[in-house]
Amino acid sequence: MFNRFVIPEIEDALSYQAAVCIVGPRQVGKTTLALEVGESRNGIYLDMENPSDLVKLTNPDAYLNAFADRLIIIDEIHRVPTLFPVLRGIIDAGRRSGQGIGRFLLLGSASLDLVNKSGESLAGRISYINMSPLILSEVGNTQANLTQLWLRGGFPQSFLARTEKQSMAIRKDFIRTYLERDVPMFAERVPAESIGRLWTMLANNQGTLLNSSELGRSLSFSTQTTNRYIDLLVDLLLIRRLQPYVANVNKRLTKSPKVYIRDSGLVHALLQIDTFDKLLSHPVVGNSWEGFIIENLEAVMPSRTQLAFYRTGGGAEIDLVITLPDGKIWTVEIKRSMVPKLTKGYYEALKDIKPDKAFILTASADRYPFDGQSEVIGLAALMDELHQYA
Repeated sequence: MFNRFVIPEIEDALSYQAAVCIVGPRQVGKTTLALEVGESRNGIYLDMENPSDLVKLTNPDAYLNAFADRLIIIDEIHRVPTLFPVLRGIIDAGRRSGQGIGRFLLLGSASLDLVNKSGESLAGRISYINMSPLILSEVGNTQANLTQLWLRGGFPQSFLARTEKQSMAIRKDFIRTYLERDVPMFAERVPAESIGRLWTMLANNQGTLLNSSELGRSLSFSTQTTNRYIDLLVDLLLIRRLQPYVANVNKRLTKSPKVYIRDSGLVHALLQIDTFDKLLSHPVVGNSWEGFIIENLEAVMPSRTQLAFYRTGGGAEIDLVITLPDGKIWTVEIKRSMVPKLTKGYYEALKDIKPDKAFILTASADRYPFDGQSEVIGLAALMDELHQYA
């Protein structure tokens, strides 16, 4: 139904690599996309949460070698880590016989956990591709779609729900599934209730500087425990820690990262925001918009791009600093209003960073020069700029 942005990247990786792994949160659309890719390659689909598929892999070498001429899709691969050494042997044997390209498409719902398990066995044999929730360029650049995507978030079922009530119910089920099923699977000794409380607290503090000790005091956790729980949510691709940009200036720079729940729909579900009117009147509205913009931009950026924010003790500040692979720097000041109003701190930050391009991203689709240093731009246009840059 949606033309997912990462399909060309997956197809390209399968053309030169033995295994490709798509990592993304649960229900983001990985399975649908993998089946679409596999359709043209006579693919075989195996779900490691399906007992009948697990039985097929009782003797994995025999089964996988029986289909050497077909793409094998293995879903929820992190559930069966013993498969990784088997895949390594099959891939190496295929290379020796000249048949080692495009053999396996692996899907997983966590990042570092999956990378650590597969990295030991499949180093040099696998490419990793991150898959985000739906972004604006995938659903269609209209004002209605922009509003709906921001409110409901990018998980396909939530975005496509017939009513706001259904969309909210889907997102609450998603949260419950993670707390009751995924958290115990990835971290056996972590209480799901504690993660739920932290998740809600992070929603209330969307887009603010991370203060683990203060969060811990509010939740009766130690600072160490708070950081461990946040690490888990990062590994599950549910939150983002945006690091501060380090400039070569003689100023006191902020050292703490900002923290965002990566899907705006989950922010709103955790805060019981079920309509656009409620969102517009809620204190989190500005930071929710900021996080939504960052996730859409990040999804289309060239690989090896670095993201940061800039803030000094003196008040110089810019929402997003993008360091592109060739070293060029773009800054993005994110505004929800149609007509931007900039502070002295913005211009101080431009003097410090000296970016190659400076953008002011607004809720409008209009694009025009502003103040001789910056350019006003809409989300879709800036996504196009970044995509073309790649």
